[in-house]
Amino acid sequence: MVKSGSLQGKVDAVMALYNLSTYPDNLTPILAAGAVGPLLALLKGCKKSSKVAEKTTSLLKSLVAFEEGKSALGKEEGGILALVEVLEDGSLRSRENAVGTLLLLCESNRCRYRQAILQEGAIPGLLELTVQGSPRAQQEAHSLLRLLRDSSPRSSRGTSPSAMLESIVYDIASHMDGEEQGTETARKILTEMVQLSMEQNMRNLQKRAILYLPSDLSHSSCLTEVSSK
Repeated sequence: MVKSGSLQGKVDAVMALYNLSTYPDNLTPILAAGAVGPLLALLKGCKKSSKVAEKTTSLLKSLVAFEEGKSALGKEEGGILALVEVLEDGSLRSRENAVGTLLLLCESNRCRYRQAILQEGAIPGLLELTVQGSPRAQQEAHSLLRLLRDSSPRSSRGTSPSAMLESIVYDIASHMDGEEQGTETARKILTEMVQLSMEQNMRNLQKRAILYLPSDLSHSSCLTEVSSK
């Protein structure tokens, strides 16, 4: 049904497989039935912020925990690209599933998957996740960025998170674009990250200000007052 059913049939089949996958013993027969390819095909064609994408990426993450699942995903043309697109355009849940899936791949065989993930342009989405993702997505994005750097992953003991992230960005940009151009690319990426972080902090401040303003003020006046500050 996922492979050749109607649009509604595919959606219903994904939901059924997702429900079955919550019982771990069902993952092996789902994998053996060849689910990875059809799930990736569905993910490529669906809206990345949809509920279908959330369930599909959750299924893929569960299946990639198996070596057969990793191998099947790695062999699918455009499979890693589909996950990278989710990093950029997916819902919070989908993005968390996508980064978790990519991390499982890279942790299992860094030499095999690192370059493929870099070539599909994962860095911007991962950097945005370090700022705007769920706590788990932020942690996994940091872990994946460390694995993607050109040098072997080093100990982070005694290094601040911001300094570590800056080092990772420079390492990756230099590897992709060369020493001189890589420095410029890294600066641009870091500037965009600072802007994202500032915007996120401003939204959080606005929400907190609305909560603590007098309750007799209207919602619109609250927003006006916060914006004026």
